[in-house]
Amino acid sequence: MHFNLKEIATATMILFAIIDIIGSIPIIIRLREKVGHIQSEKTSIVSGIIMIAFLFVGEQILSLIGIDIYSFAVAGSFILFFLAIEMILGISLYKDEAPETASVVPLAFPLIAGAGTMTSILSLRAEYRVENIIVAIIINIIFVYIVLKSSKRIEHFLGKAGFTVIQKIFGVILLAISIKLFANNASNLF
Repeated sequence: MHFNLKEIATATMILFAIIDIIGSIPIIIRLREKVGHIQSEKTSIVSGIIMIAFLFVGEQILSLIGIDIYSFAVAGSFILFFLAIEMILGISLYKDEAPETASVVPLAFPLIAGAGTMTSILSLRAEYRVENIIVAIIINIIFVYIVLKSSKRIEHFLGKAGFTVIQKIFGVILLAISIKLFANNASNLF
């Protein structure tokens, strides 16, 4: 095993920006109000399992359907680009019905371990060692758990203006990540 602090830090920040658990606090609060208690432990564990499983079998699934990792990464860069645009401009390009329950399904997938996260995990796999990505996933899952447990306190602390600022900052970071992801993988398609 070759642990590299720079790779771990970079992968952690990329996943942190994409998961955007801070930006999801308003959604978490709304779900909690609608359905009551949210199982923070279960949501965190299931999210981590989904991400780590996709890290190992995602590429095989893609090759089974005839898609290489570079094509997936370029497609993922577009998804990340549009997510960043939503965050920066405060618009919603994709609208989803509110779920009836706040079980694992709306929180673990797709809110935490969604399409953007899966794309990023495969893209990271193309550039970084697996053990460093796993550490980054675990760090993010711990942070997700802490945020889920203390979402009401965080909401009161940051206020509406604080949420807006954080969302815009992570939107710009995500936009830069999407452009870098596109630039690094587009040339491998031709």
